[in-house]
Amino acid sequence: MLGGKTFRSLSEQTLSPKEERFERARQTTGLFLAPAAAVTFALLPVPMDPTQHLLAAILLGVIILWICEPVPLPVGGLLGVAAIVVLGVAPVREVLAPFGSSTIFTFIGAFILAQAMLKHGIAQRLAFAVLALPGVAKSTYRVVVAFGVITCMLSAFVSNTATVAMLMPTALGILTVIAQLMQNRGIVKADFDPLRLRVGAALMLMLAYGASVGGLLTPVGSPANLVGRGLIEEATGERISFAQWAVVAAPLCLAMFVVLAATMFLLNKPEIRHLEGVDAFVRERRATQGRMTRAEVNTLVAFGFTVTLWLLPAFAGLVAGTGSELYAFLDDRLDEGIVAVLGASLLFILPTNWKERRATLTWSDAARIDWGTILLFGTGIIFGSLLAATGLAETIGATASAALGFTGALAITVFATVLAIVISETTSNTASAAVVVPIVIPLCTAMGVDPFVPALAATFAASFGFMLPVSTPQNAIVYGSGTVPITRMVRTGLVFDVLGAILIIAILPVMVAAAGIGA
Repeated sequence: MLGGKTFRSLSEQTLSPKEERFERARQTTGLFLAPAAAVTFALLPVPMDPTQHLLAAILLGVIILWICEPVPLPVGGLLGVAAIVVLGVAPVREVLAPFGSSTIFTFIGAFILAQAMLKHGIAQRLAFAVLALPGVAKSTYRVVVAFGVITCMLSAFVSNTATVAMLMPTALGILTVIAQLMQNRGIVKADFDPLRLRVGAALMLMLAYGASVGGLLTPVGSPANLVGRGLIEEATGERISFAQWAVVAAPLCLAMFVVLAATMFLLNKPEIRHLEGVDAFVRERRATQGRMTRAEVNTLVAFGFTVTLWLLPAFAGLVAGTGSELYAFLDDRLDEGIVAVLGASLLFILPTNWKERRATLTWSDAARIDWGTILLFGTGIIFGSLLAATGLAETIGATASAALGFTGALAITVFATVLAIVISETTSNTASAAVVVPIVIPLCTAMGVDPFVPALAATFAASFGFMLPVSTPQNAIVYGSGTVPITRMVRTGLVFDVLGAILIIAILPVMVAAAGIGA
C-alpha cells in the first residue's frame, strides 16, 4: 500500500479538512520561518566562536524545516549539509564522511529484506497462522491481542509503516466478519456503520500502536532507533550492539504491550466478546494461500541468516566470555551493516526459477526502499559529528544546563522523554530523534552525566507519536481506513503517551545498567 515508506508528504496523506488546513499552515510557516530564523540568528551579536555560531544558525533552520516539513525531511537535511559546505563551516570531505557509516549499510540491508517480506506476503501468512491457533478466533479480545503480537513481531525487523500496510487488509476482512455477526445477532441496527464500531477502532489502533511498540525491540525496528543509536555512538565512541539493544528494549516493549492492551480495551471496549465465523474465514484464507512458495522460503532463509549473524557475537560472548578470542574475532568481523547487506544480497542470489535465472528479488524491487530515510539518517549523523567537532555541543550543553537548572540524570531523562514525545506528535519519529538526541547529549556532558540513559530515552520516546493521524504514517493509515474517529485516536493516544513515558523513565535506567552499557 505504501511501499514501505517511513513518512509521507501532505499530498500523500488522507486528512480531514481541518487537519489539511493545519498542515498547510504549518508547511507555509516553516517555508518562510526557517531561512528567516537562520539568517537572524547568524546576524545576532552572540558571544560564540564564529564557526559554532554559523553552524548553530544552520542547524536552527534545519530543525524548523524538519518540524514544519515545508519540504520532504531528507531535502531539509540535505539543504543544511549544502549550507555547511557553501558557507565554509567545514570542508566537504569532513562533512560527508558520516555517509560511510556502517549504520547506513544496516539501513539499506534491513530495508531490502523488508521489501522482500512485503512483496512475497510473509506478513499475511504469519497473521493467519497466529489467528488459526486454537481459541484465538473465538474472542474479539484474543483477535485484537493476536494482531498486536503479530504487528510487534514483524515491526521489530520491518518498517512500522510497511507492517501496518501489510496487515490492515487482513484486519479489515476480519472486522467485516465481526460486523456481519453482530448484525445477525441483532446487537446493532440494520443500517449501522461497520466502520464506527469500537471493536474496529480497537483493532486498528492496536495495529498502529503495536507497530510503534514492536519497532523499539531492535535497532533496525525503526529508523529513529538507528538515528538515535548512531548519534549516541558518534558522541560517546562506545558501540551499542544488536544484542545489547534488544536486552534493554525487551522488558520495556513487554511492559508497554501489556499497558497498550489494557488501555485499548478500557477505552475502546468491543461491543461483542464471543465470535463465530472468524475461524472459518481464517481457514478459507489459509487454504487460498496454499503452501509456502519458493520466494517465501528464500526470504525467510535470508532473514534467518541475517538475524543469526547479528546475534552470533552476543552468543559467543555468553558462552566463551567477552574477553575470549572467539568473541573478539566475531565481533570484529560480523559488523551489523556488512551482515545486513550480505543477508540482503542472498535475495538476489537464491532463485525462484533457476531455468529462467529468476531470483527472489529484483533490483527494481530493491529500488523502491525508503532511500529518503537513509539520506535523512546521513544528514543527522553529519550534524551530530559537527556538533562535537566544532565544540557547539559542549556550548549548548553548558548553556542549557545553566538555564534549565537540572540537577541529575533523572531530570534530564524526564526532560528528554517529554520533549521527544511532544515533537513526535507533530513531525516524524525519525526527525524527532534527530532533533532531540543532539540536544540531550551535550546537556549530559555539561553536567557530567552519562548520556546513555537520557539519549536512549529520547530515542525510544521519539516513537511515541500516538495522538494524531499525522504523528506517524501508521496512524495515518488506520485513520484513513475510516474506522478510527479522531476523538478516539486523541484520547487513546494521550493516555498511552503518558503511560509510555512513565514506563521509559522507570524501566530504561535499570535495563541499561543490567546490559552494562555506558560508563
